[in-house]
Amino acid sequence: MRIIALSGSLRARSYNTALAHTLADLAPEGCDVEVVTPAGIPVYDGDAETEQGVPDSVRQLKEQVAAADGLILVTPEYNQGVPGPFKNAIDWMSRPSSDIARVFGDRPVALCGASTGGFGTKSAQNAWLPTLRALKVRLYAGHSLFVSGAGTRFDAAGALVDDDMRKSATAFINGFCAFVRGV
Repeated sequence: MRIIALSGSLRARSYNTALAHTLADLAPEGCDVEVVTPAGIPVYDGDAETEQGVPDSVRQLKEQVAAADGLILVTPEYNQGVPGPFKNAIDWMSRPSSDIARVFGDRPVALCGASTGGFGTKSAQNAWLPTLRALKVRLYAGHSLFVSGAGTRFDAAGALVDDDMRKSATAFINGFCAFVRGV
């Protein structure tokens, strides 16, 4: 089974990308997690799409997601909402609209995230719900994963060192992989 963990951060030392790598490391046997980011995806512009088509960076990400068995959105939270570059990537991936069913329709999707604040991306994860409903994904509602106080839970190399959070991350990825398998 192949899962894409799409980190919504462009930062080189992102806690969310570190969380995505943690999920890849903790994934159960038979569940491979590939970490990707929206790096290189331009701002959506309908005129540019009409004139030049879907950019190669978007096409590549769409194909990775379409070929995967499941998708994890590892979302940062900016001002209690979804980060612009992350939402932009998802918006591009829904273009042309005829691709929505192929890329997103009935695809198992999970939400998680890490934040230096006290609520661990709870607002951002909630803000994703209308978009995911519109894309008609099959949303995982098992174990939640909200990593708050990320600055104290990851070490300088990006390893999740908090034992309780590692247990939560393990339960999350095990639960999502079982959900994808249909268990």
